[in-house]
Amino acid sequence: MNTELELLMPGGSLDKIRYAIAYGADAVYAGVPRYSLRARENEFFDPELIKEAVDFVHARGKKIYLTCNIYAHNNKINGFMDAMADMVALKPDAFIMTDPGLIALTKEKFPEAVIHLSTQANNTNWAQVKFWKDYGIERAILARELRIEEIREIHEQVPDIELEAFVHGSICMAYSGRCLLSNYLSYRDANQGTCSHSCRWGFKVNGNAAQGDDVRTEYVPLEGEFLLEERERPGEMMPVDEDEYGTYIMNSKDLCGIDYIKDLRDAGVVSFKVEGRNKTEYYASLVARAYRRGLDELQAKDSISDETRDWMLAEVSTTANRGFIPGFYPRNAKAAAQELERSHCVQTHLYAGRVVGFDSETQLACIEVKNRLDKGDKLSFITPKQEFEIELDEFYYDEALTKPTDHAHGGGKNIYLKLAMDLGEDFASTIIRMPYKEAQTLRKRTVVAA
Repeated sequence: MNTELELLMPGGSLDKIRYAIAYGADAVYAGVPRYSLRARENEFFDPELIKEAVDFVHARGKKIYLTCNIYAHNNKINGFMDAMADMVALKPDAFIMTDPGLIALTKEKFPEAVIHLSTQANNTNWAQVKFWKDYGIERAILARELRIEEIREIHEQVPDIELEAFVHGSICMAYSGRCLLSNYLSYRDANQGTCSHSCRWGFKVNGNAAQGDDVRTEYVPLEGEFLLEERERPGEMMPVDEDEYGTYIMNSKDLCGIDYIKDLRDAGVVSFKVEGRNKTEYYASLVARAYRRGLDELQAKDSISDETRDWMLAEVSTTANRGFIPGFYPRNAKAAAQELERSHCVQTHLYAGRVVGFDSETQLACIEVKNRLDKGDKLSFITPKQEFEIELDEFYYDEALTKPTDHAHGGGKNIYLKLAMDLGEDFASTIIRMPYKEAQTLRKRTVVAA
């Protein structure tokens, strides 16, 4: 059984896998369309792409797990087993699975396959984990609803199975993602990999129409305070806030377990998992970089200093988030877990762009722009080995530097500029960011969530 601490990052595409590995991931997990819970926004739609990802990861001495964690209807069983034959031949390090029937069929037909039990299986107690360990499961991915004390008891009762826990990313408002809301509102089954994230939508608080009006046609600010009181919790008032976009009562804040990494390690967790296969390479890079530093310091010094902790929190705050909570690890966060005032992402920095070409002789960089850039912007260039800042001065739309511009837009043409620093071979994993608030005071932008 592996006891080395593992940083496990999401791999929604081969590009994101490259960035995650470059910035410190020990392993990545990638979904297979039709059979994982990220069926729509998923690059890996044929075995050749999956093989390329497996070969890339293994060539760098890292691990890759393939996610096949749907609860299957009858019409998917045969197709699943056909696909599993192709996937087993690619030799990933493990398969992340949920459905007991599919697990049984896989173990019967492919006894050599390593299986990790998905969090979708609601792994909440030691008896369940022991059952699956005795059945041949090598790792249990724990439910997000567990406290650290419960994780410790699971490890004490079943010490010979690996435990994996989420430490960062979006949280589902339903128990371990077992949600019916998406299916009810948009006919997209979350447990078939097509969740529409209905819990993030804005909803109106009705009953505030102007007197005599049957329908509210434009936003009328709510006056006073609206509170919910559950019958069995008298006196425990839960606020319901609404702005011109609606109310977001089911919109959970994001998980951030930075303050509990050591506690989780001491409780028996060996794999620290980050959510976010649908998020950008910017997110994959900077979150990996933050947790890599924390895990390395923990393993070297058996603790994480306040300075490192503060740096990690500042680093992950530069990526898109809905505000952070530690989930259920310390206790039930109750109302503090809800983001009532907004559905959009908040962050301290913008994803400005990434370097897609670099000439070491001329130090000319080609940049794919992700958010609007203007002359005078202060940009941070981040590589796996270094970080430096520049003020955006002269930049061009052509490699010959004959078409200068003062502005560039995300999704438009690439730009070219000369750098004072040599990026070397790291250019292909160089991420560029700029302060969010400063940019917002200068002008309006179309923001790409990071």
